[in-house]
Amino acid sequence: MRIAFMGTPEFSLPTLDALIAAGHDVAAVYTQPPRPAGRGKKEQKSPVHLRAEQAGIPVFTPKGMKDADEQARFAALGLDCAVVVAFGQILPQAVLDAPRYGCVNVHASLLPRWRGAAPIHRAVMAGDAETGVCIMQMEAGLDTGPVLMRETTPIGAQDTTLDLHDRLAAMGGALIGPALEGLSDGSLKAEVQAEDGVTYAKKIDKAEAHIDWSLSAVEIDRLIRGLCPFPGAWTDMGGERLKLLGGTVVSDAKGEAGTALDDQLLVACGSGAYRIERAQRASKAAMDRDTLLRGWSVPKGTKFA
Repeated sequence: MRIAFMGTPEFSLPTLDALIAAGHDVAAVYTQPPRPAGRGKKEQKSPVHLRAEQAGIPVFTPKGMKDADEQARFAALGLDCAVVVAFGQILPQAVLDAPRYGCVNVHASLLPRWRGAAPIHRAVMAGDAETGVCIMQMEAGLDTGPVLMRETTPIGAQDTTLDLHDRLAAMGGALIGPALEGLSDGSLKAEVQAEDGVTYAKKIDKAEAHIDWSLSAVEIDRLIRGLCPFPGAWTDMGGERLKLLGGTVVSDAKGEAGTALDDQLLVACGSGAYRIERAQRASKAAMDRDTLLRGWSVPKGTKFA
């Protein structure tokens, strides 16, 4: 098939790689424009941009697809299909309609649950037992299109957003080939999304990352895993911000919420307690608990806020 690929972050790469490896004619790659990043604020190309250049594929970085000239250029590619994975822009109807088989999207949730920007984070934070990937025929609504294929995966008790990100990205890459084949030969029938069970995965607000120790230990554990590694859940300890990256729930411990119950980073919650196992101090690398406490005393009774 003659395809345009539209994606931006690392999550998109396994799908782009799968399309190239399968021998599809990837006529163009669309990705977000280079943006300032790092300490020097030097403009950096997206992971998809760099991979496309390595593969010798033409790259376009429009600020938006609503411009008539951009739409005309897209239509002129003569595409069979456009594959979209975390592109970061809303596609107007003229773009959705241009390819022969329309546009398909690789979405990291079990639609209609967690439509929107942050489906992986939200699934972990909500305590979902499973998540997955859907290959969806795109339409004008936000992740409302009919689903061509889906695959599920359990969310383990220690899984973080990073763990699921990598697993789901690989799943998307594995599914895109069969999905395109079934779309082109008519063997796949798209399933309209159910009206029941719709939830929206709104973009993560940085204010959500501040830990409220009055919540239960289970809820705090989900928050920490859901925001790991970015933006990272954090707490204040004696005026210092400590980013928490992992730990364990201790259900039978109790005490005043936000208070250290020992000198080994066991912190009381609204219900139960949370043992910090991995954290990062300001301007320092992430460390496990033993390394963190080496030369840094956090005595019983220390307040976390």
